[in-house]
Amino acid sequence: MNARIAEDSTARVAQAYLEWAYLEEYLKGLGYSLDQMRTLPGALSRSLMRDASLFASMRMTEVESRSQLMEELRGGPTPM
Repeated sequence: MNARIAEDSTARVAQAYLEWAYLEEYLKGLGYSLDQMRTLPGALSRSLMRDASLFASMRMTEVESRSQLMEELRGGPTPM
């Protein structure tokens, strides 16, 4: 059971890093960085982060969908 918890924790950390990478990708495409969000006017920063969050969410959904498709193509989840 402990190994499963460790795997879940590792997967969550990896997922969090991927989500941050997508946030950075979106902002970089607009000429901004995450560090700049603190120095921008509040309304602009919130708007950019809202849009970046939506972009990251869509990309994470895409990753999850691909993962599920690959699992289905391989015959389901691997037995424990």
